[in-house]
Amino acid sequence: MAARADQGQRPTLRKDYRAPAWLVDHVDLVFDLGPERTEVTAHLDIRRNPDSAQPQAPLRLEGVDLKTLDVAIDGQSVPARQLRFDADCLVIGQFPDQARITTRVAIQPSRNTALEGLYLAGDSLLTQCEAEGFRKITWFPDRPDVMSTYRVRLEADREHFPLLLSNGNRVESGLLDDGRHFAVWSDPFPKPSYLFAIVAGRLKAISDSYRTVSGRQVRLEIYSEPENLGRLDHAMASLKKAMAWDEQRYGLEYDLDVYHIIATHDFNMGAMENKSLNIFNARYVLADRDTATDADFEAVEAVIGHEYFHNWTGNRVTCRDWFQLTLKEGLTVFRDQEFTSDLRSRAVKRIDDVASLMARQFPEDAGPMAHSIRPERYMEINNFYTATVYEKGAEVVRMYQTLLGQAGFRRGLDLYFQRHDGQAVTCDDFLAAMADANNRDLRQFERWYRQVGTPLLSVTRDYDRERQETVLRFQQSLPEHADNSELGPLLIPVKIGFLGRDNKPLPVTLARETQPGPETRLLVLTRESAEYRFRDLPEDALPSLLRDFSAPVALECDWSADELARLAGHDTDPFNRWRAARRLAEKILDHMIDGGGRPPETIELLIEAWQASLGDTGLDPALVAELMSLPSEDELAQQRKPVMVEAIHRARQSLLKHVGESLCTELLAVNGRCQPSGGWSSDGPATARRRLKNASLGLLCASAQSAGFELAVAQYEQADNMTDRLAAMRCLVHHGHRHADKALAKFEHQYAADPLVMDKWFAVQATIPALATVDRVTALLQHATFSLRNPNKVRALLGSFAMHNPLAFHRPDGAGYRLLGEAVGELDQLNPQVAARLATAFNRWHAYDENRAGLMRAQLEALAGRKRLSPDVEEIVSAALRAGAKRGDG
Repeated sequence: MAARADQGQRPTLRKDYRAPAWLVDHVDLVFDLGPERTEVTAHLDIRRNPDSAQPQAPLRLEGVDLKTLDVAIDGQSVPARQLRFDADCLVIGQFPDQARITTRVAIQPSRNTALEGLYLAGDSLLTQCEAEGFRKITWFPDRPDVMSTYRVRLEADREHFPLLLSNGNRVESGLLDDGRHFAVWSDPFPKPSYLFAIVAGRLKAISDSYRTVSGRQVRLEIYSEPENLGRLDHAMASLKKAMAWDEQRYGLEYDLDVYHIIATHDFNMGAMENKSLNIFNARYVLADRDTATDADFEAVEAVIGHEYFHNWTGNRVTCRDWFQLTLKEGLTVFRDQEFTSDLRSRAVKRIDDVASLMARQFPEDAGPMAHSIRPERYMEINNFYTATVYEKGAEVVRMYQTLLGQAGFRRGLDLYFQRHDGQAVTCDDFLAAMADANNRDLRQFERWYRQVGTPLLSVTRDYDRERQETVLRFQQSLPEHADNSELGPLLIPVKIGFLGRDNKPLPVTLARETQPGPETRLLVLTRESAEYRFRDLPEDALPSLLRDFSAPVALECDWSADELARLAGHDTDPFNRWRAARRLAEKILDHMIDGGGRPPETIELLIEAWQASLGDTGLDPALVAELMSLPSEDELAQQRKPVMVEAIHRARQSLLKHVGESLCTELLAVNGRCQPSGGWSSDGPATARRRLKNASLGLLCASAQSAGFELAVAQYEQADNMTDRLAAMRCLVHHGHRHADKALAKFEHQYAADPLVMDKWFAVQATIPALATVDRVTALLQHATFSLRNPNKVRALLGSFAMHNPLAFHRPDGAGYRLLGEAVGELDQLNPQVAARLATAFNRWHAYDENRAGLMRAQLEALAGRKRLSPDVEEIVSAALRAGAKRGDG
């Protein structure tokens, strides 16, 4: 791939946004498709934007890696001498205020290894245009606030490309000479170029239909390779559930006659919401019990829902510019979280989402690329498809619902669509709709879109004996960052409750109130510090704070180990019960990491809390499994400088072993209780039992119990589903059992032809917690089924190793760093997006000991010194090096 012409570019700033000088009302595209060469003829109906502040601006069209064959204005060819190419732009100065411009270009899909624009995936041609891939297909003002209707004609060899799809409804098709055929698609809804898509290939489909609430019949088709047709049923069922849920919850109905989903193994992201033609990473479509885990089934359901929900929150109403990305992504993540919560366990889903936020987004907040959910600047927009924009953005949307209630949130969303259907808008427009629909002043809430880092909320407690009032004092603060310097306090919704001496919930009644309050009360903080007084509480009432994780903040409170154990065992809020158990485990692990050994009294409190959960047959088994989890080594490392790699690993392994030994009897009992009594099912209760069964198996094996390994061997041999088979294999392999190699060999033999299942095989080996894993991963790079050109393979092997195996990645001799640095450099020439994601493994290099920091810095400097480095990787590497220099490690 040629280096981008914008290498070394200046950052793009949100404050510099200007409305487009030119608009494109309609686009006619003709594709003469072929893998080695595709010709694209584009007819653009262009007019000058009357609302632009640049009335004399020339016409600028973006294009990358295009061979321009012809340019015409209103049918008249433009001589080459009148065309000016400025970096990746075609500039035409003397352009009428309204005209049709026609361009004809040639592109080479088979050489497009970056998987942006039109590329070859197996035997199929398909597109990925978000964020700036359309400019790799044809010349165009490639920005989200230029919205057009599209008519697309596809022509191709009928034998090699019998399937021809694009956005909208098919209006014409037929045969051509020389064994070729064509199809014409028309999308009546204006859309930005990033939502454009085509697919051509030999794929086969399963079909179904859905009748919308107004009676429209929609044809549903999901495509894959012919051999995978039997693994599409769950995706189809998930799509129909999503369509029904969106109608029931938000009154949103699908608006075209067809809905297509395409599964491909070559895709940079999870999926893409192109209007009526969703293109998916196959891992979020294909599922059956033999090849997909329960987590895979849930992910397919969630991602199918996410992309469908984009039809309104992203497509019908889209973002004005890429700084507003969270407008569509944060909102749609929130919607898919609610979808899964309604279909499955709301409590477990909430815990899973927050656990992911803390593991992935909190480190991002503390890292060199920290940014607000609506960034103020970027060098390469691909680097801002982040947990901050998506997951933290979803938490900000959730706060609207917390403040306004579910009905108030619905009113706001209705007004948002009423005002902005068919428009490209901003986060401010969304906030205004929420405020106006509920007659609320939300101006202070807007600061959530600008603040950078994880806010800290500190809480202290007191009891006023004279007035017999319980006092809570709150103090909020923001991390040091230039964007936070003049921001002021945030509006923070905090849900609280109290437990009495008997661990029962108490009414939360403010001192000024005369009637008993609710058991969970919402406080809304608007100042840097605030004091709240409550009556009718005993002096030792135990506060339960930030219930349901009502705001994305880090919470500090001086709970004792005894109090945390009470909350872990008895809080009526499931999230706070889980968080208290985690805090108790963190207290123990911190003590052990610092060399203090195992604190017996505190450990006994943790064991008692886990024991109580294991024995409570009324609890959701999936919730019990969550309550018995420890923070990962990576999460523990985030709180430390220098990071003590070996000490963290030893402490966590030691605690797991001790707890497993202490609870051996209970773990064996629960494992037996969760064994299947009937046939396999993917329903909630069945998946919950498997989740707890495999959590207990993991603890038994972590404590080196022979009974645990016997169970693991038997489970692997007898498993009738991938969830149990993979869990058993992971236990055997990660704990070095003598049957590990046999299990790996059998797994490889059974699934060698299945790319998605082999990804699991690679990931299990990449995360073996041993120094020798570096050498294993190096060898696996040469495996016959591994390819550096396939993003899923890269994530499974190199991503798992660098992001989820700290002991091996941070091997003291730097072998892990060299392995990753070389891979990033090679991958950058093929797929800069994926290379940049891998490079973030070096982000906290300066937080490690001098030896490791020096070795990581050397890899970053080597990457920074490479010729033809992509903007994607350059931005990540430069930010990491600057961050270290600021901290005195550069």
